[in-house]
Amino acid sequence: MMISLLNATLALTPAGAEGQKNSFVYFVPYILIFVVFYFLLIAPARKKQKKHSEMLDGLKNGDRVITNGGIHGTVVGLADGVIQLRIADQVKIEVSRSAVAALQSE
Repeated sequence: MMISLLNATLALTPAGAEGQKNSFVYFVPYILIFVVFYFLLIAPARKKQKKHSEMLDGLKNGDRVITNGGIHGTVVGLADGVIQLRIADQVKIEVSRSAVAALQSE
């Protein structure tokens, strides 16, 4: 598809100007590919990362969370980069704040 687009663009140039082809024409397909990648991959990933960061910043005691390792627990202590989770009666563990994957729906 990109080759046919390039050929169609080159066909529009006058016959006498073949030696003076604009080099911008060769970058058009790459620009289109970047725009498609941005809207399909980069923008949604940035939006998801921002939502996850906001969730981590909004954690409070009593929130039920799931870690990246699959551990379900309740937040009982917060520090700068560490969260203390209660995973059973009288069992508490400390995990990195970044290890929290999601809030557990109840």
